[in-house]
Amino acid sequence: MIFIDNASQDGSAALVEELYARDPRVKIIKNPDNKGYSGAGNQGIALAQGEYVVITNPDIRYEPTYFEHAVARMEQDETIGALVGKVLKYDFTKNQKTQFIDTVGLFMYRNRRVIDDGQGLEDCGQFEQEREVFGISGACPLYRKKALEDAKIFGEYLDDDFFMYKEDVDLSWRLQLLGWKCLYFPKSIAYHGRGTGVAQRFTNDQLLNERQKLSHFQKKFSIVNQHLMQIKNDLWGNIWQDFFPILLKEIAVIGYVTLREPKLWKELPRFFRLLPKMLRKRKEIMQKKRVGAQEMQKWFQNQSDFFQ
Repeated sequence: MIFIDNASQDGSAALVEELYARDPRVKIIKNPDNKGYSGAGNQGIALAQGEYVVITNPDIRYEPTYFEHAVARMEQDETIGALVGKVLKYDFTKNQKTQFIDTVGLFMYRNRRVIDDGQGLEDCGQFEQEREVFGISGACPLYRKKALEDAKIFGEYLDDDFFMYKEDVDLSWRLQLLGWKCLYFPKSIAYHGRGTGVAQRFTNDQLLNERQKLSHFQKKFSIVNQHLMQIKNDLWGNIWQDFFPILLKEIAVIGYVTLREPKLWKELPRFFRLLPKMLRKRKEIMQKKRVGAQEMQKWFQNQSDFFQ
């Protein structure tokens, strides 16, 4: 286990040192500054020696057999690059498990909006079938190390320029372009006390309602990284096929930001500052890709199967 502390101020590092400093199975790293999810994730992946790597948020609880089942499934198919089990909401306020879905994989709409599929729905047995998904959430992804090495761009597994938000989607998109499978595997069960809350975000109304709960800090990374991610990974064949849904979404985003969140326009210089670097990364990704637009199109849909 590699414990990485991003310059926290709540005593986390001191507590872990007190409990595990003498345990040879635990490596403790205390960063002098906050490297974000991507920076710390890349640190851990680079240090990991095993065939599989899992990044675990501090608010995750695994059932005891989670990894036993998950690794056994990945052993059966060497083309599985990433896997997530059935992740349900954990209520830390009441200190109890719930039956509401946190994530069963990432779903991408034709307009390139991304959600944690199934989120906010009650688990009534509709999530019992394993299936390939577009991507894996960053809360507790299990990766094949070989797939991560294959997906590495300019020495980065996760994009260091993203800091937080959309880095998990970005990596999943890259894995798909390289021909690796992302799998939802319901036999493995975990619980997540997601800080932003577990809620349905299937419709635009649901999305806007939940967006009000996010801080400006969260919003600024999310909106910039969304567009940088599309620049890096989207294939021209897919863009043309989904041109109007993408265009309508961008028009809506421009109008919404202008009227409701004008402070986000201050992030435009950061977007253009990063754009040349993203184009260089795109060139590298396009040279490495092994999957074309026709095969990728299946991941861009109008509606999730779980929301009817």
